[in-house]
Amino acid sequence: MNALEAQLNYPFDDTIPVPGAVHDIVPGLRWARMPLPFALDHINVWLLEDEIEGRRGWSLIDTGAGTDATRAAWEQVLADGLDGQPLVRVIATHCHPDHVGLSGWLTGRFDTPFWTTTGEFGFMRMMAAGLPGVDGPSAIPHFERHGLADDAMLEQMRSRRNYYPSLVPLVPESYTRLQDGQVVSIGRNTWRVITGFGHSPEHASLYCAALNVLVSGDMVLPRISTNVSVFAVEPEGNPLQLYLDSLSKFADLPEDVLVLPAHGKPFRGLHTRITQLREHHVARLAEVIAACATPQSAVDIVPVMFRRPLDAHQLSFALGEALAHLHKLWYDGVLRRMKGNDGVVRFQEI
Repeated sequence: MNALEAQLNYPFDDTIPVPGAVHDIVPGLRWARMPLPFALDHINVWLLEDEIEGRRGWSLIDTGAGTDATRAAWEQVLADGLDGQPLVRVIATHCHPDHVGLSGWLTGRFDTPFWTTTGEFGFMRMMAAGLPGVDGPSAIPHFERHGLADDAMLEQMRSRRNYYPSLVPLVPESYTRLQDGQVVSIGRNTWRVITGFGHSPEHASLYCAALNVLVSGDMVLPRISTNVSVFAVEPEGNPLQLYLDSLSKFADLPEDVLVLPAHGKPFRGLHTRITQLREHHVARLAEVIAACATPQSAVDIVPVMFRRPLDAHQLSFALGEALAHLHKLWYDGVLRRMKGNDGVVRFQEI
């Protein structure tokens, strides 16, 4: 446990459900963990006892990616972890493949509705269809514009054409809309929707005052900072500012709320963690400003922010995050932006 983690409280200590098993958080709320084929090797999913139109079962928040390992884990959960009851609703916090990869499979299997925000549903459908602008190859000119010239790395990124569809092989054809401030009844309790921006188009966290529980999705994670990136489809975006602004929307929640994150362990200390995340980005922004004493591209900034070797998957997010920090400083008037004769965009302190 690092120094920042030590400031948080982990009520279940080192308890982590193995794939295919469930762990009770409180009566009627269960935790399962699904494997991921990345360096970040898991996602937490949450099961809430529910009844919809007389049909008793479980509402699920997030699904895991569409891999054979995740399907196998789900088969075990469905057989042994739900008291013989079906899923009656699937809720997605956001559109990333680890959160919606099996949404079509599970909603179809149980003939159950899919709930998410409009922003997330729209992007999910766009990426699953591989539309220009959100497919893998569309990122290449974007990354080249910001300094990526490594031919081998560019070729690896071109090969990621089917990345999203491979992990989200089937998407629901319709959805029920979640909106900020909406109150959703799940079983005996109500949950308030809190939307957030910067990490994804319209991320939905859910808070239950009666249980004092927040399902935070990727907006607040206990061990790592949420990725915030400028992507090709929105090349002038300022996602870091959107993300930092969104953290303020959790200000009215109790400090002792139990946070159920998408990655890592359940914890208490929400406002402590939000302060840590803000301080993390302040420190990264200071590093970027210092580096930009001379003109720097996003590729130049990656090793300033990420001091480890990166594969193509990791580099795409690191580049996007480096650019997000550059863009915030540019929009704040701290840096100026210029395009060189080589076509590469660089930033320098004013």
